[in-house]
Amino acid sequence: MSKKALILSVFCVVFSFGIPKVKAQSTTNLKTQTLIKPPYLKVGDTVAIVAPSGILKNREAEINRAKKLLQSWGLHAVVGKYVFSQANHFAGTDDERCEDLQKVLDDPSISAIWCARGGYGTVRILDKLNFSKFKAHPKWLIGYSDITALHNAIHNLGVESIHAMMCTSLTADQTDLDQTIETFKKALFGESLSYHLEASQYNQEGVVTAPLVGGNLTMLHTMLGSKTSIDTSGKILFIEEIGEYKYHIDRMLQSLKRAGYFDHCVGVVVGDMTKLKKNTTVWGTSIEQLILDALSDYDFPIAFNMPSGHEDDNRALILGRTVELTVSKNGSTLNFKSE
Repeated sequence: MSKKALILSVFCVVFSFGIPKVKAQSTTNLKTQTLIKPPYLKVGDTVAIVAPSGILKNREAEINRAKKLLQSWGLHAVVGKYVFSQANHFAGTDDERCEDLQKVLDDPSISAIWCARGGYGTVRILDKLNFSKFKAHPKWLIGYSDITALHNAIHNLGVESIHAMMCTSLTADQTDLDQTIETFKKALFGESLSYHLEASQYNQEGVVTAPLVGGNLTMLHTMLGSKTSIDTSGKILFIEEIGEYKYHIDRMLQSLKRAGYFDHCVGVVVGDMTKLKKNTTVWGTSIEQLILDALSDYDFPIAFNMPSGHEDDNRALILGRTVELTVSKNGSTLNFKSE
């Protein structure tokens, strides 16, 4: 057979059968980091409330409810000096927000740091922070949304953190917050966490046991190329989002994909995709199908309907903790290892 005919034959085979999906690598073949678990909270411990991101204008009631909630669990609450400061979009200047956060990172008497709200602003102070004393005395960092920037930084230091409700979640009407508050308390005090996710026809089936990482998709995308971008090798990635156009979400997923973000990932858990904007040009598929299409080159399990993100029902997740993920069309389970 001539060289030209051989090349043509190979092309025909590839064209006929398509490009194979990238197989999820077994976690046994990849080096996975064992993260430090900060001490679980106990009665008498102190939780610091700080605001590293957006402004808390007229939100004193929510902060007071947060303090009362902590006190009802037998915990002490302290509020950062600049939590109610105002500097345009932010809860104080960059230096003020950094000062509040640095103080509680360094203080060994603080057992957990609870972020008052997200919004935007954490990335502006990330490189100003010194984590040396935090590494000597690790403590729980709690929040979601913009706080993903801090979760990433802490993950890369080798410490677990908690993706959970923030103080501003405690509005006057707490009708749908039972599971949000209950799972937050369980994560803080070291009780077992296990979730059953509702069925989805879009689920990509499979079973995998690996550390869970991730958070807000915009923030994960923002971290790309920086020292606080996370390595998803041998890990399950959790994503959630709010207030974006579908094409924005696709663009971020395509950027992550082109950067190799999913090449050694072993699973994806999709949380709430909240308040999606409508573009004048219709995207044409559901958000679930958009995600499947963007990740169509990979055969790892993909679970939809994780109640975590920007909805009232925002279940706590321990980032960095090993979980067992089982995905089927009839539903999925997410079990956190007690370790």
